[in-house]
Amino acid sequence: MDYSTFSTLQKFQARRAFLQQSSLGLGSIALASMMARDGFADSLDIPGGGGDLKSFHHAPKAKRVIYLFMSGGPSHIDLYDHKPLLKEREGEQLPDSVRGGQRLTGMSGNQSSIPLVGSPFEFKQYGPSGAWFSDLLPHTASIADELCVLRSTFTEAINHGPGVTFFQTGTQIAGRPSIGAWLSYGLGQENANLPSFVVLVTKDKSGQPLGAHLWGSGFLPTKHQGVLFRAAKDPVLYLGNPAGVSAESRRALLDRWKELQEHQHTLTPDSEIKNRIEHYEMAYAMQSSVPEVADLSSEPKEVLESYGPDVSKPGSFAANCLMARRLAERGVRFIQLYHQDWDHHGGLPGALPKLCKETDQPSAALVKDLKRLGLLDDTLVIWGGEFGRTNYCQGKIQKNFGRDHHPRCFTTWFAGGGTKAGSVHGETDEFGYNIVKDPVHIHDIQATVMHLLGIDHERLTYKFQGRRYRLTDVHGRLIPELMS
Repeated sequence: MDYSTFSTLQKFQARRAFLQQSSLGLGSIALASMMARDGFADSLDIPGGGGDLKSFHHAPKAKRVIYLFMSGGPSHIDLYDHKPLLKEREGEQLPDSVRGGQRLTGMSGNQSSIPLVGSPFEFKQYGPSGAWFSDLLPHTASIADELCVLRSTFTEAINHGPGVTFFQTGTQIAGRPSIGAWLSYGLGQENANLPSFVVLVTKDKSGQPLGAHLWGSGFLPTKHQGVLFRAAKDPVLYLGNPAGVSAESRRALLDRWKELQEHQHTLTPDSEIKNRIEHYEMAYAMQSSVPEVADLSSEPKEVLESYGPDVSKPGSFAANCLMARRLAERGVRFIQLYHQDWDHHGGLPGALPKLCKETDQPSAALVKDLKRLGLLDDTLVIWGGEFGRTNYCQGKIQKNFGRDHHPRCFTTWFAGGGTKAGSVHGETDEFGYNIVKDPVHIHDIQATVMHLLGIDHERLTYKFQGRRYRLTDVHGRLIPELMS
């Protein structure tokens, strides 16, 4: 911020303090309009605090969400969407009539040949719906009766950064509030000692980077941003007291600091001052609540074993899945897990089994564990990535081939939280390239998730810089076929 902007802001703050104490606050309203005109955020127009919904828009079916995000774009062709025709016609060119002029990425768009390639993995049908699962997913296949498999997800994003951002924030451009922040803003906090939105990233994974904007609060109050739990002695950075500082002295310090902040708020009633107070109070509460929830040693042996051998490794996907269940038990509204390295432009037959070994058993164990504890009915579990993979080979067909990005159709699954168990929704063509029945856009998924939580996606809005925004922007429709 340059000096002239800083000086202008100081004048606005002084004038706002004066006007709010005179003329019954009418001057403050005029000042807010002036600030908006000059480019300052107009969050003054919005009541501060989480739980801005005074009541649900309708009766909710879910209370919380656990989102298992497979960053990089898992191949629907090799995991969920069985296409034997690709094996029969392997090596043939993708027909122009099937491609339909679709834009391809620069990684395969300039290939002189785009040969079809079938999956090297075997498929079987499971459950009452007859859903297909690859032999890489035996544990997920075992919970077919609990899953609502959506085979007709589509997106406009063709590259990773915009693709992940689209799913997490409702737009391909970074900077908007994440879905977890929107839900925190709308529903508020259930457990006063834990944040309403927690993020867990699998440790030591490569692939496309994950930025904090994916769990940021954007223009919403900062207290709604996701809190990243790390695989470390201190799961949350800067949470512990320095050596020689007792809990009592920390409490006394916070009490005096709070008094100063509240005094400042009477002079300059900025909502971010209140948010800052709440951040510090939450940090103090988490000094005891976070170590307790992060300690997996209290879990019964049979529960630990159900998540697989990696559960003993802090920061593994298995450990994070178990942590997610513990956070759900304690009232955390939105729990976001990220698992990277699904971007298989090459080496797919060798890499995909490894990724599935890391994620298949823990994902299924999470669903089973929630059901065992009576939490699955009101906990929505989501599994999916930012797009799928092409039915053709990137480069020449070889033993360890790869597939390019494919946004036109891919698979997402849901469990619990009011979704239709044991069902399959949507259908792709025999090439696994286009949707032929019941397409579902990202905004439709977001609208439906919010509906399951008791929120009308068109009514949960926030005014920023003169416009009211929502997670689904001006799009999104409910998908009743996904709901029980």
